Amino acid sequence: MQEPEFKPEEGRRTGRAGVTAPVVAKKWRNGHGAKGAQEGGDVTEQTKQLPDAVPASGASPAGEIRARWAWVEAEVWTERMLTALEQGVLGGKWFSLMDKVYALRNLWRAFERVKSNGGAAGVDHVTVEEFERHLEANLAKLSQTLHDGSYRPQAIRRVWIPKPGSKEKRPLGIPTVRDRVVQAALRAVLEPIFERDFAAQSYGFRPNRGCKDALRRVDDRLKAGYSWVVDADLKSYFDTIPHAALLHRVREKVADSQVLGRLEAFLTARVMETAEGWAPEEGTPQGAVSSPLLSNIYLDPLDHLVAEAGDEMVRYADDFVILCRSEATARQALERVQSWTAAAGLQLHPTKTRIVDATQAGGFDFLGYHFEQGQRGPRRKSLDQLKDTIRAKTRRTNGQSLPVIITNLNRTLQGWFGYFKHSRSSTFSVLDAWLRMRLRSILRKRRGHCGLGQGLDHLRWPNAFFAEQGLFSFVTAHATARQSSGR
Repeated sequence: MQEPEFKPEEGRRTGRAGVTAPVVAKKWRNGHGAKGAQEGGDVTEQTKQLPDAVPASGASPAGEIRARWAWVEAEVWTERMLTALEQGVLGGKWFSLMDKVYALRNLWRAFERVKSNGGAAGVDHVTVEEFERHLEANLAKLSQTLHDGSYRPQAIRRVWIPKPGSKEKRPLGIPTVRDRVVQAALRAVLEPIFERDFAAQSYGFRPNRGCKDALRRVDDRLKAGYSWVVDADLKSYFDTIPHAALLHRVREKVADSQVLGRLEAFLTARVMETAEGWAPEEGTPQGAVSSPLLSNIYLDPLDHLVAEAGDEMVRYADDFVILCRSEATARQALERVQSWTAAAGLQLHPTKTRIVDATQAGGFDFLGYHFEQGQRGPRRKSLDQLKDTIRAKTRRTNGQSLPVIITNLNRTLQGWFGYFKHSRSSTFSVLDAWLRMRLRSILRKRRGHCGLGQGLDHLRWPNAFFAEQGLFSFVTAHATARQSSGR
């Protein structure tokens, strides 16, 4: 039997409003061990659909238009606006958008998205719950200040969070709840305008797309013989996006000066990490609701440049690979990307960007997976992170009952497997054995013995014992996944 394939229905979600902890294994946007997601997506499980090919001209029945754009906010995007979006607006630019932003029905929906994501309080210490206690008054005030132009974003609270699978830390900017609501309302208005023309090979923070879609494309291209890979990473991308160049790209499609002013105000909002803080001159805060969309807007020309050159690119935020049939083609693709990034004020990571032959030893990592010699499995950091989590739940001094420990473990194991079930079979048998050893060590300790659970402990507590206790088995789950995929 072959490994189960990445299925089209898996992992298709859209990033939305709010501030979250780093996504490692519990949010739909990234799987366990995947490259840390840009904070700012909500956790709704609603599946949304990308529009079909946009008709060049002519009218379509209203129901068909709404179906093609089922993921957009109906409170904002009327059927008349969607028709204009498909057919194109005069001059290619959108005017008079601010009234859609401050419309109360849009602000209500924006708050719902922020609330669904939870998130911490900003510099004003107002939590989502506290904001909601006077929600009607708060939203009415927001609407009025946005309408009369007196609205000003508050400073951003900066905290440092661990990078998944790394000792390094990532800066996370936490806007206030009121500012997150406004950014969510802005995003609801702006996203369809840019999504209409985004390149197909971009998968991060987009409606109805996710890690599984990107991984599926990589897997497909490798099987088709595109084995020479440009494994690229943009160094500190979210912190180095030039503000002027970014706003210029927004202005290519948006001419509403009030909307542009709000975006610029968010980009330059004071960052409070010390008592005085500072005003950033570049970058978009990781944590701001608008950051995922803005980051895709800035990289979209690169996506189209690579596609026009005929290269097979798969991008998820600032992490991307270009798959080629020859080393020479891969080197040309890398040179093309280096020229573009330099002109755009960005820098490829000098140690993380390289050209590899995926048919040889070494391979490359992408979104938590490692691809090498026709095989795929969790990257080393993904495995290490899982083991660290299991170690914390299976200390030999754990005073909980075995059923409680297993129940707690199963939540982690099932979530991790949901993302990495497409790995080679050997991954799971090794993990199962290691996990049972950890549990045998607990039971051995409770009998007054030292050391790891080995030797005769396999007879005292055989594999069947843990199966009877309800312990999740990677091997069993993987066999079931292969059977259900018809492989």
